[in-house]
Amino acid sequence: MAQRHITDLGIAPDGKVFQSITIGGGGLTARVLTFGAALQDLRLGGHDVPVVLGHAEPEAYFDNPGYLGAIVGRYANRIADGRFTLDGRGHQVDRNENGVQCLHGGSLGTSAQSWQLLESADDHVTLGLMLEDGHMGFPGALDLRCRYSTRGSTLTILLTGRSDATTYCNLASHAYYNLTGAADIKEHRLCITAERYLPVDARQIPLGAPADVAGTPFDFRTPAGLTAPLDHTFCRAEARTALGPAATLEAAGLHMTLETTEPGLHVYDGAALGRTNRPGLQGAPYGPHAGIALEPQAWPDAPNQSWASQALLRPGETWRSETRLSFERVS
Repeated sequence: MAQRHITDLGIAPDGKVFQSITIGGGGLTARVLTFGAALQDLRLGGHDVPVVLGHAEPEAYFDNPGYLGAIVGRYANRIADGRFTLDGRGHQVDRNENGVQCLHGGSLGTSAQSWQLLESADDHVTLGLMLEDGHMGFPGALDLRCRYSTRGSTLTILLTGRSDATTYCNLASHAYYNLTGAADIKEHRLCITAERYLPVDARQIPLGAPADVAGTPFDFRTPAGLTAPLDHTFCRAEARTALGPAATLEAAGLHMTLETTEPGLHVYDGAALGRTNRPGLQGAPYGPHAGIALEPQAWPDAPNQSWASQALLRPGETWRSETRLSFERVS
């Protein structure tokens, strides 16, 4: 039976209404928060545990250093030194990572904003957010939409944006996945379709062109365990594509397939989780490697790299990203 439930949770720090919306039922059931457009919870009928990490207390999303479940942007991942030049004009954006890089759109990026509930039904919810021109230093007033929808055992995340001036737009879902409910993801096996990845420096800024995964710890073209440190972007295409397979994750008889339109998939192993004592969805706080983040997005630092067109958005255009998560039980 499909279900929809809207709960008023009070007032967010920015003075706006804070709500949760539950959609789905039968197959997948998702709970979405208006703050950060965060996917707080995702459960599969008949499966005993949630398949994503989430804070048990909704108010924890007001200070969410791990970006659990949030939509990050307006530029997901990093921009070197928080600087770029666009159409001959230099821009300095918020340097919220160690005072050096811009990470996930700055300290008040989309993950730290109250989105507005625009429309909902039993199987979907649409949220909206307007970022003003100059917000966090980025040019252009950016009108954003985030739509979560369920159908059976599939969740689709559709993100769109329109700007009144040329800008960069690169939103991503920062959900962490754990299919077993265990304290870590050591028993999971990951497969990534990409044949290349981006080597990075100590600041997590790309060193240049993508490198082949063959012969490296980043070769996940066949399912492999999660042993080597992972905080890297895998390059599945040079530009946005039709919806296509990007990764699979499997553990304890549950198989998840991730399809996306995005040219990159950033994979983060959750090494820094556990810095807070906030309870997770199963009650206990999360520790390091409690989940793996699979973040479909443009390649990092695009405004300063040869792949800048992946995230460039001009007036009159619509930026669009679609990601689909499908779950099935396997023997």
